[in-house]
Amino acid sequence: MKVLMGLVVVSLLVYVAERVDIVRLGYQIERLKTERAVLQRERDELRVKVSKLSSPERIAHLATDRLGMMQPRKDQVVLVHVGPLSPVTSGTAGSGIQLARHVPSK
Repeated sequence: MKVLMGLVVVSLLVYVAERVDIVRLGYQIERLKTERAVLQRERDELRVKVSKLSSPERIAHLATDRLGMMQPRKDQVVLVHVGPLSPVTSGTAGSGIQLARHVPSK
């Protein structure tokens, strides 16, 4: 009879321990869901901030106001057309400007 009572008590203790574990895991899941929502909201806020900071209008404004930059004049722009895998020199022979394409060794 004592053995039977011992088995019943042990079974009840195992059942209660499992239920307590299930409740504890439920609380942990809810805490993690809340933390996930907070992190997703923070991620969205950071994406908006990156979008604002990297906008072309903002960058142009900072370049002109803070750095004193300006749009180049037409005579300051040089277009360079590079052929495939061949070294290229500029059109003016004595200008000292030389461009080359990197060809990786095999």
